[in-house]
Order: sequence, then structure tokens, then C-alpha cells
Amino acid sequence: MLDSTGLAILRYDTPDLHVVHRGSYVLCAVSGARIALKDLKYWSVAYQEAYRGAEEASAAARAGGARNLPKG
Repeated sequence: MLDSTGLAILRYDTPDLHVVHRGSYVLCAVSGARIALKDLKYWSVAYQEAYRGAEEASAAARAGGARNLPKG
């Protein structure tokens, strides 16, 4: 049985996204916070990352992806 309540794996595209593995949420690449799929509005096609909001998306864009942001 497919789990639609756990972590989803998505491929981010413009203007849509594609489900690779069904789930009910993804994790914000900046904060690690859960984002319900129904609430997901910010992502990066270039970095294949999801973001909780505009602030996180902007910070990641300026840094060249969330992996380049300072930890902590």
C-alpha cells in the first residue's frame, strides 16, 4: 500500500511539480519545517528545494541554494 501520510518526494518544475513518491508533506530546505503539500507555494526548480515561505525562498536564492546558508 502506498503511504500518502508521510514525506513526499517531488520533482519541482515550472509551473508545476511532479510526485515521485506520494506523501502529505515535504520539508523546507532552509528551516526543516514540515510543509503540507496543500500549502506548498515556494520551490526552486534550479535547486530542487521546497521552502516554507517567501523569506526562506529569497534567502536560499541569494545563497545559491539552501545548502550554502550558514548552519544554526
